[in-house]
Amino acid sequence: MDTAYPREDPGAPTPRKADGAAHTALRLEVPRPAPPRDHLIWSLFSTLYLNLCCFGFLALAHSIKARDQKVAGDLEAARRLGSRAKCYNILAAMWTLVPPLLLLALVVTGALHLSRLAKGSTAFFSTKFDDSADYD
Repeated sequence: MDTAYPREDPGAPTPRKADGAAHTALRLEVPRPAPPRDHLIWSLFSTLYLNLCCFGFLALAHSIKARDQKVAGDLEAARRLGSRAKCYNILAAMWTLVPPLLLLALVVTGALHLSRLAKGSTAFFSTKFDDSADYD
């Protein structure tokens, strides 16, 4: 048994072009589109931590459906469901993060307003009234 490499027949003629020059062939392929994203990890995080108004749960359901469609081979449905999952994840994040920030801004502006009112009212309380004046 012959285990030597290369395994070509040494007596076979090598293919050459008529002009003797070596040619290189390039295979041109159409680039395939990237597989659709299902955003499953983000949806899981949204379900566990950002589930105000159940947007996190909706994102998780659409992510799982997108993954199922991707496995089944329906890439267009997977892309559509993945896009919906992304939208629900963004909504879940906005509904969870914006109200506390808005409340913080209202508290800060309210505190500033009250401090200005307190500075203006100290002049009122520091004035001395004349007891001899007649208030008829």
